[in-house]
Amino acid sequence: MRRWNGWGDDSVRLALPETALALLGQRVGTPLPMCDAPLEHVIAGAQPARLPEHPLIDVSAETRVRHARGQSLPDWLALRYARLGRLPDGVAWPESSEDVRELLALAARCGARVIPYGGGTSVAGHLTPPDDAAPVLTVSLARMRLLHELGPESRLATFGAGVNGPDLEAQLRVHGYTLGHYPQSFDYSTLGGWIATRSSGQQSLRYGRIEQLFAGGSVETPRGTLRVKTVPASAAGIDLRELLLGSEGRIGIITEAAVRIRPLPEHESFHAWFFPEWESGEMATRQAVQDALPLSMLRLSNAEETRTTLQLAGGGRLVATLERYLALRGARQRKVLLIAGVSGGHRTCRATLAELRRLCRRHGAVYAGSGIGERWRAQRFRGVYLRNTLWEHGYAVETVETAVDWPRVRSTMAAVEAAARGAFADGRIHAYAHLSHVYPQGASVYSTFIYALEPDFEANLERWRALKRAVSEAIVACGGTISHQHGVGTDHAPYLAAEKGRLGIEAMRALFRSFDPDGIMNPGKLC
Repeated sequence: MRRWNGWGDDSVRLALPETALALLGQRVGTPLPMCDAPLEHVIAGAQPARLPEHPLIDVSAETRVRHARGQSLPDWLALRYARLGRLPDGVAWPESSEDVRELLALAARCGARVIPYGGGTSVAGHLTPPDDAAPVLTVSLARMRLLHELGPESRLATFGAGVNGPDLEAQLRVHGYTLGHYPQSFDYSTLGGWIATRSSGQQSLRYGRIEQLFAGGSVETPRGTLRVKTVPASAAGIDLRELLLGSEGRIGIITEAAVRIRPLPEHESFHAWFFPEWESGEMATRQAVQDALPLSMLRLSNAEETRTTLQLAGGGRLVATLERYLALRGARQRKVLLIAGVSGGHRTCRATLAELRRLCRRHGAVYAGSGIGERWRAQRFRGVYLRNTLWEHGYAVETVETAVDWPRVRSTMAAVEAAARGAFADGRIHAYAHLSHVYPQGASVYSTFIYALEPDFEANLERWRALKRAVSEAIVACGGTISHQHGVGTDHAPYLAAEKGRLGIEAMRALFRSFDPDGIMNPGKLC
């Protein structure tokens, strides 16, 4: 069963090693364990539904609660303290584009707002109902998940937009193909959601971000159906795919998407290096991507994240032995961890790995083999479950991500962490970061913050607001994008104008009005 007020399958629980708890106690303090409001209590407080009966719409309180929010920290606070406020008035379950058109017509007739719902994994407030008096219809795409067409010659596959990561890959795998799009939310996030928020998968260095993978598709809008043809390239004006990418439900509901696929790789493995300090690690990472080594992933953790990663591994004799070995090789307290992925043919992978080992050695790195990398691969979709465990111990987890050109990577990472510490009067916050995606031009800086929760809902919400405001302002001041891979939603909306400018915001609003003149589609998102 999907957890209703946290992440993932409610039968999965990851324990925190004592070494990790000791680190948090030292850095942040030891708060009281949290007590959550029971689901029954939240359901009992649900307001009556205000939509007409319809065979596609479920108005039961439990279904509405389970589709009321995403996975941001404010979403968690609202669910766990039973402070949801507005709920959707119904959750629809279309099975076809025709069903979606019927639901949009119903929403227009009764003046309802429409929120598209994929996997419910948003961490930026995309699913929060607006505060106005209109009823809200959430439209789940969960029943639109089939592979409709696969073209071996064009290497295109067309899916229903509600297909989630595991189902999509399973349907391709039986034909010998992969999409290769692996965000951390892979288990639950959907193809339509990836497109609507401009998602980036962990192995985008090989497979590309979703904008490289998305070839065309269909979206149902309040003014009709927009179909984007699949062509390999075109000079016929503005690329209509760009209207859908990052649109966050404001244009309409994506119902089908064609994506560019590849044959399954003959070989795939993940390897680890430890550099003596950040500077050498960044130089090697930058050179690898600018030299166009055919890697699938490069992920560089700063010293604090490296230290935290080793503590999460449980410490113990193996970690102690590794630490002694690394110290002898010159990688001590300031050491940073690089994990690299190689994917493709056996011969290409061997040559790529050999070249990367030579490059890293020139920058003073210690090769640590594939054990750490393969452990990362095994846990990469499970690590997010630690959010649940940390909450139970009384800790909040927040993340921010941005992207900047290489000359500003180090200063941006430092500025964001300093802003986070300055957001709290006591400065007690555990902050660390890594480069999650790298490009010849620059990199994505992904920062994580862990701090103690308060017993009071309002106090926790205000602490989050202070943190979010401080780190977002730091990103804007450093010239970074307000979102590299999580989208904008409501949480990042105040900072969008700084990136797009007045004319850019006006152009976006005009675009949305052309497809949705009455403003029923996911209002409050993207300006």
